[in-house]
Amino acid sequence: MPGRKLRVAIAGLGRMGARHALHFYNLTPRAEVVAVTSPEPKELEWAARTLGDARRYSDYDELLREEKDLDAIVIASATIVHAEQAIKAINLGLHVLCEKPLSTSPEVSQTVLSAYQESKKKYPNQKVICGFSRRFDASYRDAYQKTRSGAIGQPAVIRSQTCDKLDPSGFFVEYAQFSGGIFVDCSIHDIDLALWFFGEDSVVKSVSAVGITAVSPELRKHNDRDNAVGIIEFYGGKIVQLFCSRMMAAGQDDCTEITGTKGKVSVNAQPTGTLVNIYEPSGVRREIPQDYYGRFREAFITEANEFTACCLDNTEPPLRLEGAVAAVKIGAALQESLITGKKIEFNESGERIGSAAVQGKAPAPLTARL
Repeated sequence: MPGRKLRVAIAGLGRMGARHALHFYNLTPRAEVVAVTSPEPKELEWAARTLGDARRYSDYDELLREEKDLDAIVIASATIVHAEQAIKAINLGLHVLCEKPLSTSPEVSQTVLSAYQESKKKYPNQKVICGFSRRFDASYRDAYQKTRSGAIGQPAVIRSQTCDKLDPSGFFVEYAQFSGGIFVDCSIHDIDLALWFFGEDSVVKSVSAVGITAVSPELRKHNDRDNAVGIIEFYGGKIVQLFCSRMMAAGQDDCTEITGTKGKVSVNAQPTGTLVNIYEPSGVRREIPQDYYGRFREAFITEANEFTACCLDNTEPPLRLEGAVAAVKIGAALQESLITGKKIEFNESGERIGSAAVQGKAPAPLTARL
């Protein structure tokens, strides 16, 4: 119907949820925020001041019961409830944009995909995506198009990093007990990029990882580290090197390099917040974004608009949920390797060779078919 807007609810109004709410409320013309939910009174008070007539709920299930005309829900709540909330919305036929990751568990992530696949039989136009924001970034899209065009030959090696500015508050130490570990939390975007750039039929051959606690030794009680390096080997002669860190001094430093048989493309190899250079007696410098949002704000806005468009126009979603499940599986395997010190190998069907040492059972197959 011409002019119809997507009726959206936002679940979770913390830092990321509030940003999503503002994007859909102010910067997505084809959407309207009709309801929000949060268990935190202060967050609901913020919504009352900021989001106009959007109805407010302290209980997620109550929102789902009461909002009969809802079209879609954006899940930006705590990671531990992503899967549960997503499945409830999926079973009602709602479109879903779920913040990454779907969960910290490969098996739980798979239940979200299974629920979606079953729901599509009843709601064939339903759209469910996981919010891998770098896929919506203009620079990453440019690099992807150049790679797909053959400009660098056959992609063979990827080096990618997610490095957060040091937060002395201790937030990440407490968050580590829920995050799934530094590879599932920080490197999940880089893993998704590897699946994107290497293609739908990439099959993992092995993963290995090492890490240290350079500034937060207390992370070890949660089987986590504040700096880590991971290696992913794919069948067909492709490899990925990951670096994740929570102690960058200058600010957010995320970059990716794709090397092919005829050349290389890189994204954000020399990070900068603006085009301003500062000339001082000690030299010339430039400032970089202070956090992840400072670097990827425009990508989040694009994500909101493209998700809205695919729901209203019944077009293909900008990314498929299978890739989100594959990313969690790889991230969890890297985290296991980080803790055990063992290389984890898979056969050509993506099935694990041997048993899991951390979880006590082998994870689901690691075939990265998006």
